[in-house]
Amino acid sequence: MSDVFQIAGKTYQSRLIVGTGKYKDFQETRAAVDESGAEIVTVAIRRVNLGQDASQPSLLAALPPSQYTYLPNTAGCYNSEDAVRTLRLARELLDGHKLVKLEVLGDPNTLYPNVRETLKAAEILVADGFDVMVYTSDDPIIAKELEQIGCCAIMPLASLIGSGMGIINPWNLRLIIDSAKVPVLIDAGVGTASDAAIAMELGCDGILMNTAIAGARDPIRMARAMKLAVQAGRDAFLAGRIPRKLYSADPSSPVTGMIAAAK
Repeated sequence: MSDVFQIAGKTYQSRLIVGTGKYKDFQETRAAVDESGAEIVTVAIRRVNLGQDASQPSLLAALPPSQYTYLPNTAGCYNSEDAVRTLRLARELLDGHKLVKLEVLGDPNTLYPNVRETLKAAEILVADGFDVMVYTSDDPIIAKELEQIGCCAIMPLASLIGSGMGIINPWNLRLIIDSAKVPVLIDAGVGTASDAAIAMELGCDGILMNTAIAGARDPIRMARAMKLAVQAGRDAFLAGRIPRKLYSADPSSPVTGMIAAAK
């Protein structure tokens, strides 16, 4: 069975993208990423050393770009100018790297996306030749506008970043998934493996997560659980669940040809 997952023209085996922040050290980061099976890793350019500071350990040594696809993001940016500047810096640091994750936040308390600034930054970055995966709200209209601008993947939140609240509004996510012609990935809010499975069962093409793994009591075990949940959810979506039927039981065994009761 062919089930291809492509981002910006490149095919990946894993539909799980993981972050590289919040781990105790780069060794734990590498172990969790490997256990997750992820091939794409996100990097907060403003917070992680990619060689900017030669005196400190670099993530490039722990996760060589030859083995992983880097996804620089704009975590911590609150306007389009800062986001564009940050990703242009990432392109220089990573030798012309084009695939990026755009996120422009609205406020530091909720980390909810500022969609006006996001749209503005997306237009600039796409015109500048970037392949833009974009964090956004679960508004289907905004998602469609971002797709029309030319973003290569739409990444609506399930719930607030780092909240672990899971999927708050599955109906809006389905509206986005059903109308999108580019991959739709859940970004933010996943707390445990069941959240990941549900997201994939809805029809999401993939999931991006960081806190759910890095903040777990055992990040390595949680990384493995998330890998399996994403795989199981995708298989369940492709297999097709049975319809929900309220007050309508359907026995699993045939009711014809039964042995008659003794008289």
